[in-house]
Formats: sequence, C-alpha cells, structure tokens
Amino acid sequence: MNLSRRGLITAMTALAVLLPAGSALAEAKLSVVATTGMIADAASRIGGTLVDVHALMGPGVDPHAYRQTRSDIVAMTKADLVLWNGLYLEAQLEDFLLALSKGKKVVAVADAVPKSLLISSPDYKNRFDPHLWMDPTLWSRVVINIRDALIDAHPRGETHFRANADAYLAQLKKLAHYTTAALSTVPAESRVVVSSHDAFSYFGQAHGFDVVGIQGISTASEAGLRRIAELVDLLVDQNIRAVFVETSVSDRNVRALIEGAAARGHDVVIGGELYSDAMGAPGTYEGTYIGMIDHNVTTITSALGGRAPDTGMQGLLN
Repeated sequence: MNLSRRGLITAMTALAVLLPAGSALAEAKLSVVATTGMIADAASRIGGTLVDVHALMGPGVDPHAYRQTRSDIVAMTKADLVLWNGLYLEAQLEDFLLALSKGKKVVAVADAVPKSLLISSPDYKNRFDPHLWMDPTLWSRVVINIRDALIDAHPRGETHFRANADAYLAQLKKLAHYTTAALSTVPAESRVVVSSHDAFSYFGQAHGFDVVGIQGISTASEAGLRRIAELVDLLVDQNIRAVFVETSVSDRNVRALIEGAAARGHDVVIGGELYSDAMGAPGTYEGTYIGMIDHNVTTITSALGGRAPDTGMQGLLN
C-alpha cells in the first residue's frame, strides 16, 4: 500500500470518528429499548438495519410484576427511544417510565388504541386489559404505533420503516387468517379456554371462545380457595376436559384445579403450555410474535378437538 492511500484511509477513519451521529457517512443505529418481547420483535422487524433493539423482559418473565434493574435503568436512560405497552401492563415500571418520558422519547404503544376496542379491567377502575397481542388484528394497530414512534425518533428512516411495516402487517394478516380458520374447527361446546390468568380475553372476543383465568388480568391478584372451588364446579358442570398452563405464570393453581376435579371424579388434563405475557426462547420460531401466536392457536385448536397441523401454519413449530 503506498503512503498516499494509507494516508487517505487514516484520514477517512478519523473523519468517521469525528462525524456526528446524524451524518450520512457515519450514522449510528437508532438505539431502542422495548419492555416486552412482542414489542421488541415488532420494532426489530420494522426498524431493520437502522435500529438496535434491546428487550428488557425475556422468556418466562411476567411483565405485571417486573421491576427495573440497575442495568435496565442505564439502558433506558441511554436509549434514543423507549417503547412500552402501557395500559398498566408494566405496573411496577410505570412510575419510572412516566418520569423518564419528561426528558426522553418514551412511547406507550398500546395507549393510543381507541378505547372503544379495549376490554375494561375488572380489577382496576378506569383501566383496560393490556393483552392486545392475543388478537393479531388488534395487535396490528399497535404495530402501526411502533412504526410511527420509530419515524418520529428517526425521520430520515421513514421510507425504510414504512416498507418494513407494510411487509410485517401483511404477515400478521396471514396469521389472523390462519387463526380464524383453525379455531373455527373447534366444536362450539368445547370453546372454553381455562388458564392461569386472564390474558386471553381479546383472543376469546375475536374468535368466540369463553376464557377463564384463575387469576385476574394482573398476576398480582391471588386465587383463593373459593375461586378454585368455583372453577372446579365449572370444569365438572360443563364437562371441560383440558386446561392450559402459561410459560410466564406458575402452574400451581392449574394443578390445584386438576386435583380438585379429580376428587369429584372428573378427569382433566393439561392441554398444553401457552405463551401469554412473554414469547419463547430467542432464536426459535416461538421466540417471535408470529411463532408465539401460531403455537398458541395450534395448541388450543388441537387440545379442544379442532383440526390444525401439528407444525402450525408454516410448518415451523416443534
């Protein structure tokens, strides 16, 4: 290499270091922190090569009870954009996030969904069920809000963000079609989903299922002996043969239901494990939003007497 070329490369390297982040020659990725995996997945798919997304809550983590760690505080403070669900999902983080929003771009992506589309919370006055991702059509509205938040934080990426969002929304439309088709095969008398907590109300509303959570919308609510006894009566009286556990909630109460039903001479099995407030392991199909919902729909359909392919809508389920 001659000296003039070496000198040119050295000068360009130095220039790249000195250029501001917004420069066209050395533009850093938008740093995004998302509270849940579902939000992080959408932000990554929309942001593509222009964003660096970090999710606070991984597989099996309950967002209702999650408290920020010291490293979380550092990550959110340094981020260009913080995305959270809102609607009181991240109950223990809410005060911190609201305070942080006074000096940074912090967006509650579910809060902008029209209240007419939300389900009121029976546990908290003037609050709503936050589990919008259980209905892909409703979640698409949140995806649009995530897209708009990225555009606001990085206007120069608007064309890129809109194209990626359109492609992702088309995938969610296919997911919604599969969901409707598979669940429509479940017999009417079997359309009852009993699980650990009330995370599936939007699912039930969209597809004509009764959903029963042992605990309320928040996992912080306790299931007492009276509640367990009431649900045992439900299992026996309606001849419900399958209940579901959740990856982010203890299965203790579900197993108490099964034991209570057995004491009444009624056999109930665990129909499968569902993803409720968190997705599967990173790097797996179930570790994406589409894979999470595909898994849930396929599991519920099969357990309750419907027809669905064992490997899901794309043949990717294990």
